[in-house]
Parts: sequence; C-alpha cells; structure tokens
Amino acid sequence: MTTPAQTESTEATQAPSTVVLTDVAAQKVKALIEQEGRDDLRLRVAVQPGGCSGLRYQLFFDERSLDGDVVTDFGGVEVVVDRMSAPYLAGATIDFADRIDAQGFTIDNPNAGSSCACGDSFS
Repeated sequence: MTTPAQTESTEATQAPSTVVLTDVAAQKVKALIEQEGRDDLRLRVAVQPGGCSGLRYQLFFDERSLDGDVVTDFGGVEVVVDRMSAPYLAGATIDFADRIDAQGFTIDNPNAGSSCACGDSFS
C-alpha cells in the first residue's frame, strides 16, 4: 500500500515529459504574441542539427499543427514541441531574463551533456 506522502515524493522526483515555461517567460511570450496582433500563434521549441556543439535550439512563433506535436499550456500560452525534438527537451526549463548580465530567453536542459558559451548549442 502506498501512502499519500510516498506518492508525492515519487511524483516530485519524476522528470517532466515536456518543456517547462516559467511564469516570467510565459508573460514575455504572451506580450510578444500580442505585439504580433494574432491570436493563432504558439511558441514552437525545436532542436535542430547545427551550432558549435552539434545541436541548437530554435524558438519561434508558429500557427501550424504537425503530426505528433506535444502541446502544453502555460497560463494561456501554448508551447509546441515536435515529436523528434521532444526527447531532447523533456524536463528543460525555458526562462526569460532582462538583466544587465543576461537578456533574452534561456534554456536549462538536463539532457544536454555539454553546451557552448553562446548558450544556443548543446550536445
């Protein structure tokens, strides 16, 4: 028999099956979509070959729906990951920074074995 406390600790240690968008990043994405003046756009996150470490991230607005897409809603912001990128991005956290030392979207990916200094490429 499993007690609620045991269930909670098991669930807490399981990695998310898709990307996680922080509240700050979700607010920024929502503001950018509003600037575009369209309500059919979603944030698509993908992994493509390239970059100095072998793979690079792509973040862009997209209205398309592709077969096998994984769609997650974060406070009214839909994040879409294609089925080929999903394993590389499972558990990754997308945040937005607006500070002197960092500006823009950042991705903290537990699946990345190494990354380059630019932060856009990983292996």
